[in-house]
Formats: sequence, C-alpha cells, structure tokens
Amino acid sequence: MASVTDHIDVALIGGGIMSATLGTMLQQLEPEWDIRIYERLGDVARESSNPWNNAGTGHAALCELNYTPEKPDGSIDITNAVKVNEQFQVSRQFWSYLVNEGRLPDPSAFLSATPHMSLVWGRDNVDYLRKRYEALRDHPLFAGLEFSEDPAVIRRWAPLTIPGRSKTQPVAATWIAAGTDVDFGALTRMLIDGLVDGGAQLHLEHRVTSISRDRDGGWLLKLRHEVGFTPLQVRAKFVFVGAGGHALPLLQKSGIPEIRGFGGFPVSGQWLRTDNPEVVAQHSAKVYGKASVGAPPMSVPHLDTRVVDGETSLLFGPYAGFTPKFLKTGSWFDLFGSIRWHNLVPMLQVGLRNLDLLKYLIGELLASRSAKEESLRAFYPNARGEDWYELTAGQRVQIIKKDPEKGGVLQFGTEVVAAADGSIAGLLGASPGASTAAPIMLDVLERCFPDKIEAWRPQLQRMVPSYGTTVSADPELAKKLLTETASALAISR
Repeated sequence: MASVTDHIDVALIGGGIMSATLGTMLQQLEPEWDIRIYERLGDVARESSNPWNNAGTGHAALCELNYTPEKPDGSIDITNAVKVNEQFQVSRQFWSYLVNEGRLPDPSAFLSATPHMSLVWGRDNVDYLRKRYEALRDHPLFAGLEFSEDPAVIRRWAPLTIPGRSKTQPVAATWIAAGTDVDFGALTRMLIDGLVDGGAQLHLEHRVTSISRDRDGGWLLKLRHEVGFTPLQVRAKFVFVGAGGHALPLLQKSGIPEIRGFGGFPVSGQWLRTDNPEVVAQHSAKVYGKASVGAPPMSVPHLDTRVVDGETSLLFGPYAGFTPKFLKTGSWFDLFGSIRWHNLVPMLQVGLRNLDLLKYLIGELLASRSAKEESLRAFYPNARGEDWYELTAGQRVQIIKKDPEKGGVLQFGTEVVAAADGSIAGLLGASPGASTAAPIMLDVLERCFPDKIEAWRPQLQRMVPSYGTTVSADPELAKKLLTETASALAISR
C-alpha cells in the first residue's frame, strides 16, 4: 500500500522544456510554492527536448514556408507567420529576462545566431517565394529579410547549395541574419537547475501511474520509482502534464471531460547527420524547402546547422515514418491504448480523409538509403553519402480532435487542454512547440490561475515586457524589443 507523502502546490509531470518553462515562471511569481517535477527517465530533456530529437530551429516563421500558404487568388497569407514570430519574440523576452537576472548566466550555452533561409527551385516555386518575400519584407518582425534569384548570391549565403546544380534550373532563396539555433536540451537543464536552486524538487525515474481527483478538489498522483518499483503518492493543488506525446494518455487517466474527443497520431522520423569538419565549415544556416505533397509540417525538408554542447554538425531531414509509440522510449501499445469510445469516430474520420498522408508515410518508411541521399542532394547537390549517417529523430504525436462538421480533424501545432476549474492542464501536439514554450505557458497561467493574473501582472510584464500587447502592431516597440533581446542573448537582431 502506497503511503501519502506531502501536500504540494504544483506537480509538473515530465522533465522537458514545457515543464521547465512553466515551473520557472511559477517560481518567479510565487517563490514560496512547493514545486515538484516528476520525470520517468534517468535525466531531463531526454525526449522531444533532446537536441538531437528536434531541429533546434528558433521557429519564428523566418524560413518555414508552411506558415505562409498561397491563397486561391495567388496572394500569400502571412497571418500564421506573424503569429508564430510574435510567439517566438515572447520566448526571447523571457529568456532575456532570465539572462539579466542571472538565471541563465550564459546564453551561448543554449542559443546560437544562425541565419535562416528558404530555398526553392522550379519556376512556380520561385514565383511563390518572391511573392512571400514581398508580403513579409515590410513587416517589422521580418525586417532584414533578403531575396535573390542569383546563384552567386545564394552560394554566398549557403555555399553547399549551388555547386553541382543545373545552371538552367530556376532557383531562389530568402536569407535573414536574425535566425537562431536553439539547444533545447541545454536550456531545459539550465532552467531546471535554476528551479532546484530556488527550492523545487526534481524526482527522476518516477513514473506517474494514476491521476485522480482528490477529496479537497486537488489531485492525487500515484507514482512508482522505476528503481525498486517503490510506490508512492502525492497530493497536488495544481498539475501540469508536460510529457510530450505521453500527455494524451495521462490526461485521459485524469478523467477530465475536456480531454474527450481528443486522439493522437504518432509520427516518427530520421535525420541524416554529418560531423565532417570540411563539410560543416561550409554551411552556416538553417535552410528550409517546400514540403512534399501529403507531408505533415514537421516533415518540411531542411539542411540545418546544429550547435550542441559547443560542437557544430549538420542535419538534413527529417524523413518521416510511423510507429504506434507516443515517445521514443514509449510502448508499442501507446496508440491502441489511447483509443476511447469518445475519440474512436474522430480517429477513423481522420484516417479516411488523410489517405495522402498515410501514403506519404508508407513511402518514407520504404525509402532506401540511396533515396534519402537523393533528397539530400536536392539541397546539397555534391553531397557524398559516406559523410552522412542516420540518426533517429524524436517522436511526435499530432492532435486528432472532434469537429462538428467533419467528425474529426488532424490538427497540426499545439493545444492546451485544461480542466474547467484550472486545477490541471496539459499540452498536446508538436511543432512549433519548444520555440513557443513561453507564450504557451503564459496561456496556461491565464487559463488556470485567472484570479491571480492581475496580482501577477507587474511581474509578468517584467518577465515579458510585451505581455498584454501585440508586438507586431507597434513597429517602434518591435524594433526596441528585437534590439534589447538580441543584446541580452548575444545574437543578431
């Protein structure tokens, strides 16, 4: 029989960037609260926040073409690009505050200035990229964006992308210096170290086996220590489920009605990686292309500079795939175990309406090594296969949710699911995820602690100066904050 341990204020399930960000915010707002972090693995940032499990792109829509779709009339819709960039500016402000407060003493340990590029070929794609550039160039959050169809200019921006390419092939690129490469693993560890220094407790190798309503309106968590299988219990006033793909089954265990109708579609992936210093030295950018027909947004191909633990490598991919696991270290029964009577119809409807996605995933699963190398050569024509090796990427779980008209829809992005009383919340979904952790966690605070927001507002505005306003609506504010955060984080504007 498990014995009840302590009554605590906050239980954070999962040792990734989301729990680390929310815990850091709460500790700044309520320093006396008892915060506990429960991670089932032997260290933090081992799943989606691990630097080799994600692209490390500071997602600001500077180069990701899926955020700027072409409308039927041929114009470019920049709405989502502006939204995503605005969210990333909130993260930059929060990180800058922590740097200035000494909570993140060395920003270069997790953040590197890395130009962001979009690269396309073929006349239609070139025309699209030109229109995209024209739609974004005068926006205050995209100041400094450059466009070129000149192979010599593109070669100067990204030397690997032009040699070996047909001289008759139309090609175009955009380039902006303000991009970043983020080691979310290092950032997570730094944030959690700060939490522990401030009095929070980190419990590694602790698996949450049950979440149920407590008699006082809080939550009773049953846990198991993975070493020795010792059971224990804890009562928490507030619970946040930041467990990546495993958030769905944990929220289902809680029984909150708000999770009904939600399902998950897992997508796995692989990278090609090179550490060859001669190759790495010739590329310093994150270069994104256009996704294949039927590909999920997380599968947009890109050739990336990655800086992890001070060492630079290049990644290309991701090559999408499928397993029923919700985490890399999850169970082969995760997908089947998440099926409930209330999400069965949405999941079936999504399966029937997304046959092109299923066809794409099957094709990716069956792709040979030579086929993967050919995809790489579309970006880097002279790539040598022997310089690259395969690396398994992180597992992502795309959201499936009820839709009154369609029965169910496959939703890309992230979504906060919270109980009506705000006592428990969790995050579902994938990209842009980690890059927008700060604004997502501000949303959690507003939804779960509405009675405290006004009292917290002065501190929230110290942490995020734009809190309560829209940066993109004020060019002078945008310029000021971009300059200040770039200075604090030691990166390009």
